[in-house]
This record gives sequence, C-alpha cells and structure tokens, in this order.
Amino acid sequence: MEDSGIRIDKYLWAIRVFKTRSVAAEAIKKGRVLIGGLPVKNSRIVKVGLVIDVKFPPITRSFKVLALSGKRMGAKLVPDFMKEVTTDEQLEIMEMTRLTNAMGRRKGLGRPTKKDRRDIDKMEVDDWDF
Repeated sequence: MEDSGIRIDKYLWAIRVFKTRSVAAEAIKKGRVLIGGLPVKNSRIVKVGLVIDVKFPPITRSFKVLALSGKRMGAKLVPDFMKEVTTDEQLEIMEMTRLTNAMGRRKGLGRPTKKDRRDIDKMEVDDWDF
C-alpha cells in the first residue's frame, strides 16, 4: 500500500490534521482541501511529494507528504510523514487571530455568573449620565 498511494481523507485523518475521518471527508466535500489549487474528492490518491492545502478560515495551511500511512499515529510520529510548509504570512495571520481571541475573558473563567452579570450591568449603568 505504501507505493500505490492512499485516499486523501484517510491520510489527513492519519496525520492528525482532522480529528475523525468523517470530519476530513466533510471538509473535502466542502472544497476546503486543495491540491495544486484545485478542490479534490475523497477518493483522490495521495502520493509522496504532493503539497496539500487545507483551508482553516481565516488561513490556509499547507502540508507536504513525506511518507504514507493509513493508520492513525501518535503526534510525535507525524513529522516523519508530513512537513508543514505554510507560508509565514499565513502563520502570522493565525497568530494574530489567536491573540485577538485571547484578549476577552481570562482563560478558564467560562461564562459569567449571575453575580458577574449584575456587576457588569451595574458598571454600565454607573457610566451613564441621567
């Protein structure tokens, strides 16, 4: 199977780009997976050396196929099977998005409690001039 290739949905699941094979298949169906700038089908055979682009809005990540595997692997083994070749521009956009999302509530606090909501409402009312 190593020389003949492997289905793209199975490969993207095996190298941990997607959590499940069905999520990978759905992304392919929606046209978010590209090879050579063109959308592919689930049955597309992946060969060593291909560059696969996967759209994760707002960025597009690119992966180069180094080896093939149809079995899901541990995260430590992934660099042996693919290399991320995403442009620096795309990585910068991803970092900016991460920082923007982190500027809200502190991590781990979850939704505001009833008391938090009352305090927020009280602050807003105090700021108004009647």
